[in-house]
Amino acid sequence: MTPRPDFADALDAVLRREIAGCVGLRGIERLSGGASMETYRLTLETTAGAAGGGTTRSLCLRRGAGGVDRESDYVSGLGVEALAMTAARRAGVAEPEVLYVLAPDDGVGVGFLMEWLDGVTLGARVVRSPELDDVRPQLAYQCGRQLARIHAVDLDSTGLRDVLRHITPADYLEQTWARCRAYPTPQPMIDFTARWLGDNVVSEFEPALVHNDFRNGNLMIDPQRGITAVLDWETVHIGDPMRDLGWVCTNSWRFGRRDLPVGGFGTYDDLFAGYEDESGIRVDPARVRYWEVFGSFWWAVSCLTMAEHYRTGPDPTVERPAIGRRCSECQIDCVNLLIPGEVDLVEGAAEGAVGAAGGEAAGAAGGEMPTLDELLTSVRDFLHGDVMDATTARTNYLARVAANSLDIVRREL
Repeated sequence: MTPRPDFADALDAVLRREIAGCVGLRGIERLSGGASMETYRLTLETTAGAAGGGTTRSLCLRRGAGGVDRESDYVSGLGVEALAMTAARRAGVAEPEVLYVLAPDDGVGVGFLMEWLDGVTLGARVVRSPELDDVRPQLAYQCGRQLARIHAVDLDSTGLRDVLRHITPADYLEQTWARCRAYPTPQPMIDFTARWLGDNVVSEFEPALVHNDFRNGNLMIDPQRGITAVLDWETVHIGDPMRDLGWVCTNSWRFGRRDLPVGGFGTYDDLFAGYEDESGIRVDPARVRYWEVFGSFWWAVSCLTMAEHYRTGPDPTVERPAIGRRCSECQIDCVNLLIPGEVDLVEGAAEGAVGAAGGEAAGAAGGEMPTLDELLTSVRDFLHGDVMDATTARTNYLARVAANSLDIVRREL
């Protein structure tokens, strides 16, 4: 995707003014991933001896989708995200350095600039790539240590206590379930899980900084060192720290390795050991399991929300409806966690939901789940837009997402 000239010109002016040694913007590449945020790799032309060690330097721009901040009851503003990242970095968490937070009159939208780091971030590659075979057994333990450092961040000296949302487990449950109840189509398994979570809600905890999206896919992995960056702080808040341990164990982020509960690469024991060695605090496995159930529940509802953002949001990319269709997988995870006996998706189970004319039967996907027509439309718009405009790393990624959407259609037609 080629950025608009006015966007590139405004960004060039910001870089020249705010980044030492920058004499111009040489290239902009929008990267894969990030359905709710935009991430760009920026190539800067620099003067000799400037930071970066040469005549070019890479930076990362993190920007709200469409340049708009999505601050809400569960998403922090990007300025707060940048503050949390800076505080975590000072506390020893693996983080890129935030260099500049965009101002409204910069004309670039809402976001911030940070240093560029290299490493593997795609969850499926973290789980399967041979280049990570040596370091993969260490990752669950490293996750535990990184999380302990996040939870130890001083909320007062950093100013975070005054700007972050304070969320109790009961409030978080109610906010999430309310989002689901606002959709007209009944979701019985989501309701069942919400009731279980309400009956077993965590009532006693020591409030701490919660990353809230610490998972495989939001970690940068180096083949020799392991975790080099914890990414995507957009839903950071103050709450029960065990939410983070449960989320990294949620099945959606194991990328097919259900036998390795921590991100598809490690065990509960290694995760807990890393946390306890770093913090000196004993982990309660039952509390982590509660948040693992909550993770599948929350992601099921958020998949529906992603579909709604495709229909009404400012950045209707092809990945949103593809993610929306995954709500059913999350509900199956809830079944497997709460009801004895394993349940799996059945190949071809939706064949009977298609009428003689080849269209999708009324209500087959539910009122909130994207329809087949919407999936096809999203792919069509992508092919007519991004693919025809340019071939970039992001286009390659989105082409893969588009292929996944077509696979869904193939299974259901």
